[in-house]
Amino acid sequence: MARMTAARAAVEILKLEGVTGAFGVPGAAINPFYAALRAAGGVEHTLARHVEGASHMAEGYTRTHPGNIGVCIGTSGPAGTDMITGLYSAIGDSVPILCITGQAPTAVIHKEDFQAVDIAAIAAPVTKMAVTVLEAAQVPGVFQQAFHLMRSGRPGPVLIDLPVDVQQTEIEFDPDTYAPLPVYKPAATRPQIEKALRMLNASERPLIVAGGGVITADATELLVKFAELTGIPVIPTLMGWGAIPDDHELNAGMVGLQTAHRYGNATFLESDFVLGIGNRWANRHTGRIDVYTAGRTFVHVDVEPTQIGRIFAPDYGIASDAKAALGLFVEAAREAGAAGALPDRSAWAAAAQHRRATLQRRTHFDDVPIKPQRVYEEMNKAFGPETRYVSTIGLSQIAGAQMLHVHRPRHWINCGQAGPLGWTIPAALGVAKADPRAQVVALSGDYDFQFMVEELAVGAQHRIPYIHVLVNNAYLGLIRQAQRAFDIDFQVKLEFENVNAPELGGYGVDHVKVAEGLGCKAIRVTDPAELAAAFEQAKKLAAEFRVPVVVEAILERVTNIAMSVTNDIGDVVEFEELATEPGHAPTAVRALRV
Repeated sequence: MARMTAARAAVEILKLEGVTGAFGVPGAAINPFYAALRAAGGVEHTLARHVEGASHMAEGYTRTHPGNIGVCIGTSGPAGTDMITGLYSAIGDSVPILCITGQAPTAVIHKEDFQAVDIAAIAAPVTKMAVTVLEAAQVPGVFQQAFHLMRSGRPGPVLIDLPVDVQQTEIEFDPDTYAPLPVYKPAATRPQIEKALRMLNASERPLIVAGGGVITADATELLVKFAELTGIPVIPTLMGWGAIPDDHELNAGMVGLQTAHRYGNATFLESDFVLGIGNRWANRHTGRIDVYTAGRTFVHVDVEPTQIGRIFAPDYGIASDAKAALGLFVEAAREAGAAGALPDRSAWAAAAQHRRATLQRRTHFDDVPIKPQRVYEEMNKAFGPETRYVSTIGLSQIAGAQMLHVHRPRHWINCGQAGPLGWTIPAALGVAKADPRAQVVALSGDYDFQFMVEELAVGAQHRIPYIHVLVNNAYLGLIRQAQRAFDIDFQVKLEFENVNAPELGGYGVDHVKVAEGLGCKAIRVTDPAELAAAFEQAKKLAAEFRVPVVVEAILERVTNIAMSVTNDIGDVVEFEELATEPGHAPTAVRALRV
């Protein structure tokens, strides 16, 4: 038998489970693990500037490719608590990441030792497992179980806390005989699929709602095949965006209170049957449940049995991995089609596409300061279908989801449930690290950008290029818009006269100087006519210098982005004038019909 430290055994298991990269910040209580990481080789480590940033880098890394598991590492005490936000974000969006923390020696954990905190108890509500390993011989089994849990059922994060003495203790471990545990995923049965298909065939205006679970299960090709076999329009959720290309004839647009299309909501409200696959009926997608469900039959397929019925009771539920269910749906639909038993949905699908061509928002404005809609229009022109977009929360994300185009799975990488400010920069670095050849484009408002701006230095140090589109109106824009309901505009203004940059005219922080000071490149744009050239220059700068490049667009101070103020998807307020001629929305997927 081979003898090695428990820390070295843990590193060997990481490699055997397919881990090739990790993100973190070393410290005294985790240094033995770092020593093992260096001695073992095979896992490339990226040094973060903040441990929360490391957790979001791990998220971005996981979300980029099927099978990826991002790893974040920190020392004891505040390093673990800093990563709680990343764990919360990961569990909310069913993202498997492994958080490894150091801990005080086992003998003094309970004696208020320096930076000793019960991180396992703190992390328990936001992980699938959180454990402090007190016996070194348990380390291999705990890591093996961690990967099994992260991949099984509804994926999610795990935290393993390693006391410093446990890391250094020698144990017996033979890497040559190690094998990952089988992954458990529930699978639909053929009778369940046949019943769901009968219910679907009995409807007149059915829709498929494709959630993030379809992308997580790597089932997008099966989804598109099933939609094409049956002729049923597809509504991707925000987390499922990219499961079907935006320009596909059966893409009906997104639904919701905020990140929704006019035509998507209109088509949904005309439907009489909804097949939800891998989605969780998030409240900003559904809005008022009575409006969302009225007059519709629902079938819900989800990998997590307890998710079915959590928000509302479907008419029929199937506990299944999306790939397993869609494989059977395709098989059953093929057989039904061959037997002439599938209804003709062409008129219904054509009606959905007619709405796409008539119910559009205007994006082309020549105003100075720049209207945000124009930024997304120019992004559509500058960045092609291979672009991986990264965003988290705010008016920038909401408007981006309304106006950008996504054609492939994992090309809209968005923090959905938690939405922490500051997520975008580190997540984009994780995405770019996972796919170095990709065109990665992050999208932030000024406050999200400022929350973890120090992580730009990680991109400069490690030569991780990407483009960061920063839309700056010197406001907490989404909160300001929400405050309209209270008739206030309170504590949301970020404007100030910067004594070092009077040319900013009250917009406060000089993001160009900040980015340059962190080793990156930056371009400021104040005229919409300059956006196209700025994006092209940013591509060249990223390629030449291999660092993040910030393109800051100085926006008008106040823009209200379309959304519902009554929690009703049938009552979305359009604050800006709508597209009434083709030139108003030149990058729309369908040419405007008037």
